[in-house]
Amino acid sequence: MQDRSLMVRSKLEARRLQTMRAWTSFVEQGDRAAPQVRPEILTSWTRSEATVRPDVPQAPLADEGETRSIWCDSPLQVAVERVEDDLRRTAEDGDLVLAVTDSETRVLWTCGGRVMRSKAESVNFVPGGRWDDQSVGTNALDLANRLGRPAMVFSAEHYAPIVHNWVCWAAPVFDPHSGRKLGVIDLSTTWDRSHPIGLATARVMARLIESAMPRSAHHPSAIEETSDPGLVLTLLGTAEVRLDGQRLLLNRRQTEILSLLALHPAGLSLDQLHALLYGDQAITFSTLKAEVSHLRAALGGQLGSRPYRLLMPVATDVEHVLAMVRAGQVAAAVDGYGGDLLPGTNSPALTELADYVAVAVREALLVDPQPDAVLRYHELVPHDVAVLERAVAALATAPAHSALPLLKGKLAAARNSR
Repeated sequence: MQDRSLMVRSKLEARRLQTMRAWTSFVEQGDRAAPQVRPEILTSWTRSEATVRPDVPQAPLADEGETRSIWCDSPLQVAVERVEDDLRRTAEDGDLVLAVTDSETRVLWTCGGRVMRSKAESVNFVPGGRWDDQSVGTNALDLANRLGRPAMVFSAEHYAPIVHNWVCWAAPVFDPHSGRKLGVIDLSTTWDRSHPIGLATARVMARLIESAMPRSAHHPSAIEETSDPGLVLTLLGTAEVRLDGQRLLLNRRQTEILSLLALHPAGLSLDQLHALLYGDQAITFSTLKAEVSHLRAALGGQLGSRPYRLLMPVATDVEHVLAMVRAGQVAAAVDGYGGDLLPGTNSPALTELADYVAVAVREALLVDPQPDAVLRYHELVPHDVAVLERAVAALATAPAHSALPLLKGKLAAARNSR
């Protein structure tokens, strides 16, 4: 275990050194190529240097009264208060500082472990702090807000040295009812505590807040608000179920049943649920009833019968992705699309839905092949040559884009692997 820890530390130190060299090359020598950093980092550095000095001591602060007014008027305040215990527990357990911003990357709320909270205060990572890259330089909050997808910034990928000792993960927060981007949630700690699960944790925290969001009063589907954040289902690429922020340990069938009920809020009869779940398989109704009984116990009784239906607010990543596709927010749709819906399911209804979601995301990219979104999609579907070809063709007549060399390289590799 000690050897593994030393190996991880060594890799992080090497990565930190690489980012420091690239940052120094950019700042001191004006090297715009900086080939050791990602395209979005280089683009943000270029924006940052136009308005921010590298020796900026702190983020600028917005007016305190204005910030408080924005927070009180935002649906984010209600949602954060509903899940505040879970957010604070995450921050304290991981010695992180968490921040929630508005759509202009102004910090509205923070919490944190003792050490990181002190570090955050010293650089104005506090309510009112302006963390757009033109105020304080490249950072994960600005990237997530600007790109509409989760982002990580490690060590000297930050433009300002005041946070070169940090690693930050951020994810945008959307109103699940209107699709409007409200801001971002960010998780930050020191660079030596970087972990691959950081970005996924930011995404989960964003979904937790979204699940607790009050219905928009102007939205057609507005209903009476509830103080219960309810059920959050992650079904794309993986399977995770959270009830009031706590993960539920369910077997495969129970997750499939829960998915079908979440996607049919009006409820399903026993016959309907059996057909959607098993199709023509010779599975008895008593087997299904036993699974439902176990599921009802796991949900604290929040599963009605005749018809079977969920008795709590429910949010799924499937609904979120399809809402983003309908809204034309391709990058956000691709970010939410973690892969096939419940891979390996033999439920005919879920198999059909998986195909529908996959095709919807793919067609959205073919219509609007945003380069960064195509690169993320390629990580999930590496053999989809057509989407890569469409993106390269779209950039052929456009101004030079930093992602074009990567797209061409991935296209060549995909063709060769056929």
